[in-house]
Amino acid sequence: MTDLGLAQRRSAIAALGTLSRDRTNAIHTFTLVVSDTLAIATAAVIAVLGRNALQIFDPAPHLLGTVLPFAALFVSLWLVMLASVGAYQIQKVGVGSAEFNAVLLGTVFAAGGLGVAAYLTEYDLSRGFFVLLFVTGLPLLLIERFLSRRLIRRLRSKGMLCVPVVLVGDHQHVDEIAAVLRRATFLGYRVIGVLSPSADAKLTPGGLTILGSVGDIIPTLKTTAAQAVIFTDGALPSASAFNRLARQLEDQDTQLVVVPGLTDVSAARMNFRPVGGLPLMYVESPRALLAMRWSKRVFDLVGAAVVLLLAAPVMIVIAIAIKLEDGGPIVFKQTRVGLKGEPFGFFKFRSMAVDAEQRLSQLQSEMGGVLFKIRSDPRITRVGKLIRRFSLDELPQLLNVLKGQMSLVGPRPALPREVAQYQDHVHRRLDVRPGLTGLWQVSGRSDLSWDDTVRLDLFYVDNWSLLQDLMILTRTVGAVLNSRGAY
Repeated sequence: MTDLGLAQRRSAIAALGTLSRDRTNAIHTFTLVVSDTLAIATAAVIAVLGRNALQIFDPAPHLLGTVLPFAALFVSLWLVMLASVGAYQIQKVGVGSAEFNAVLLGTVFAAGGLGVAAYLTEYDLSRGFFVLLFVTGLPLLLIERFLSRRLIRRLRSKGMLCVPVVLVGDHQHVDEIAAVLRRATFLGYRVIGVLSPSADAKLTPGGLTILGSVGDIIPTLKTTAAQAVIFTDGALPSASAFNRLARQLEDQDTQLVVVPGLTDVSAARMNFRPVGGLPLMYVESPRALLAMRWSKRVFDLVGAAVVLLLAAPVMIVIAIAIKLEDGGPIVFKQTRVGLKGEPFGFFKFRSMAVDAEQRLSQLQSEMGGVLFKIRSDPRITRVGKLIRRFSLDELPQLLNVLKGQMSLVGPRPALPREVAQYQDHVHRRLDVRPGLTGLWQVSGRSDLSWDDTVRLDLFYVDNWSLLQDLMILTRTVGAVLNSRGAY
């Protein structure tokens, strides 16, 4: 690409990164509406074709005549129901499970509304078409939203559709928030500077530019064109001071974001209730006990059985390759610590040399910490490198899931020597069954620090939900194919 082409490309990226907040939100919302419309229209076409093709339904020669005149009404009703439950609220889309919950709820309301309308008007709507429309439409919408999310995240990782933001708070807090925003590029925030209670220095310890003091917020927003302000915990002396500042920013088209002192608590556990002008936050108890219910166990049994059946041919090929390489054992069994600290036999395809355990003590000196992970481990075999890259060495753990020793999703099972080094709060990881995959795997795996690993695992334990398990399993596919942190 020529220098002129590169310059034009960078100019386009910069332009996309500095769009006004309202325009960026409008583009995002419009894209979602168009994508949802296409998904619903596709579902309608599939429902018409399927209604006539499936033998379980009686022939319907006049199906098109009853569907086409009201096709726009079907689509509009569905979109209105999605909008009514917040499926197009920018705060809900792109992060977490709220967006998918809204799509599910909006689809249920659309099905109910259409069914009631057809009944009250005695409209001759094909029941087969009705069922197929929503049975195919919901998965299409969820897939479309997932792909849209991936596209937006990819654009934001390249600096497009990002919101320039100013952080307000002391140096330690703003550096911590900036580190999170740099890591979580999918949030779409680009830090341009800091307003600090003490504006004597030019840079924070983390290297952020100090633009002034808290009192300089209005002129700073005007000169930097920042579209959002993030206040860290304790950034302002009182609630009244924040309210006065919010009124001053009313005409600035600036988004106000407050980072509370409460962290690692999911939105599903928080409920806000204003009492006398005071926003009280009610936090539900942690959900570790919910992760032990029969619904998760049934989900694990069915999921593990299906995956084991589908993966059987691949597992046979891997077993033959391991045996042919050095003639050693195919499966590596190791003692790991499971639920409530109970040890169990943990299965993996052997990816290391037969004498790997004997050579471990020599290599442990290369890396400290609780977890022992090194790049280019000399003990890994040629077959082992391949199966580790795509996490195929983990497939035998499906047997651990069937035996009830593990779950499909959860914190990774630790070695006894690792558990012996746990601090008291880290033992919380053992309150649920260890998992074949988890937040650790889909967030970077071995590239993460031990502190980040603990934080993610404890978040999972305290905020468990079945929908979160489904989202983690979906993200696992991308993490495996990307091979990030797999060594």
